[in-house]
Amino acid sequence: MMMMLRSLSRPLERCLGVRAGGDALMWHVDLKPHASSDFSIAVVQANNCLEDQSQVFTSPFATYVGVYDGHGGPEASRFVNKHLFPFLHKFATEQGGLSADVIKKAFNATEEEFLRLVKRSLSVRPQIASVGSFCLVGAISIDVLYVANLGDSRAVLGRKASGDKENTVVAERLSTDHNVGVEEVRKEVEELHPDDSHIVVYTRGVWRIKGIIQVSRSIGDVYLKKPEFYRDPIFQQFGNPVPLKRPVITAEPSILIRKLKPQDQFLIFASDGLWEQLSDEAAVNIVFKNPRAGIARRLVRAALQEVAKKREMRYSDIKKIKKGIRRHFHDDITVIVIYLDKHRGSFCNKRTKQNAMGCTVTPVDIYSFNADGGDEDLLQKIT
Repeated sequence: MMMMLRSLSRPLERCLGVRAGGDALMWHVDLKPHASSDFSIAVVQANNCLEDQSQVFTSPFATYVGVYDGHGGPEASRFVNKHLFPFLHKFATEQGGLSADVIKKAFNATEEEFLRLVKRSLSVRPQIASVGSFCLVGAISIDVLYVANLGDSRAVLGRKASGDKENTVVAERLSTDHNVGVEEVRKEVEELHPDDSHIVVYTRGVWRIKGIIQVSRSIGDVYLKKPEFYRDPIFQQFGNPVPLKRPVITAEPSILIRKLKPQDQFLIFASDGLWEQLSDEAAVNIVFKNPRAGIARRLVRAALQEVAKKREMRYSDIKKIKKGIRRHFHDDITVIVIYLDKHRGSFCNKRTKQNAMGCTVTPVDIYSFNADGGDEDLLQKIT
């Protein structure tokens, strides 16, 4: 009887995802199909409110991936999770397909809609002006890969090495980290503000724009983009105003377009919570050397094991730490692994295309396992 109950529950688990055994703050979907093969997703919560949001949309002919790393609160990442993909669909339909221009328009429309939300909400919740989200989007359409990002979430490709090293895999970073800790990014920001010698300052152990934020591109963070917000008396009551002559961060995404090749094996999309603990090469090797089912969860666990090692703790001890307190040990971590098998045979294509329609969205909050309605409730409160 017990075995029968377990077998009946598995289809629902594959559809909705499950909590990982032993860690009440981890959620995962071990393996689901998409147009080119399979994908795996896992999330672990550290903040009191989960600030990472993510989604995978699959159809017989395309796959879309979104990882949204919020900061200052969950409102912006939840907003992006709800609005960015519909804008992508709208503009792609109007322009006859996906393109760099379509992606830029979708990012800009999402930014403008969030700005409208902030304006409506400011009198009720002035903190909303300082909430933002980094965005990483991937799309695969007709063997073409698009990667767009704001912030320091990262997309990494695992591809087979050529020549004598065919049984090894090479990590290729596909996104740009918009973090002023990177010298090129720091210089880019400084060149945009030649009349401000303190546009980037070294404080609290890292480089920060105006001593506040490390990342130069995001959705939201309106008080760093619109001078009228920092001048608003309502916002000034909330926090220290930042004197701005012009926006100090932007919502302009970096976009890469690449034709997929037979040696391309898989893609890892992850928030910076993973990359703070694992190098690109380490993550790619874990995916290459291990079974597919549960591979995203394996990457999250590998990151948490690194956290435990740095603190001279056991991994089992990390899992016992409650949300909120856990943020002192690591960030929210989101990992999505997309396998690329389309070039390997028609059988795989037929199987995956028949089952590849759907949308997988991570829960609004892992602890409550609330995947429905939480964002609407929260946004209603501030509008």
